[in-house]
Amino acid sequence: MSFFDFWNTLKQQLHDKTKERHFKEREIFYTHLGHNIGFEENGKGDKFLRPVIVLRKFNKQVLWAVPLGTTKKKGKYYFTFSFIENRTSTAILSQLRLIDSKRLMNKIGMISNKDFKTLKERICYLVNE
Repeated sequence: MSFFDFWNTLKQQLHDKTKERHFKEREIFYTHLGHNIGFEENGKGDKFLRPVIVLRKFNKQVLWAVPLGTTKKKGKYYFTFSFIENRTSTAILSQLRLIDSKRLMNKIGMISNKDFKTLKERICYLVNE
């Protein structure tokens, strides 16, 4: 069975999920991102999980999410910060995406107000570039 087949099975289960996940802007969740195409960020492991920052909450079901990585990268498409002591995370700004809250698994932290403000400024700069 391919990664796409495993992801399709899990995606169908997530779609049928009825429990609401409560979330707020700035929170960081492990999220079922799936097995994606080409250079899109994938989730990892058998649940296809990747941490994301909730950038914007539109309603109880829909949000903008920015995937995170652990590799420290520089450049205009990356923003490095720390939300766990002695560990850095890198927000992958070019991978901003709209997701359903059914993909959110569990909250693992929160980005500081200062870093969140800088993150939003960086994204606005990229959009208006």
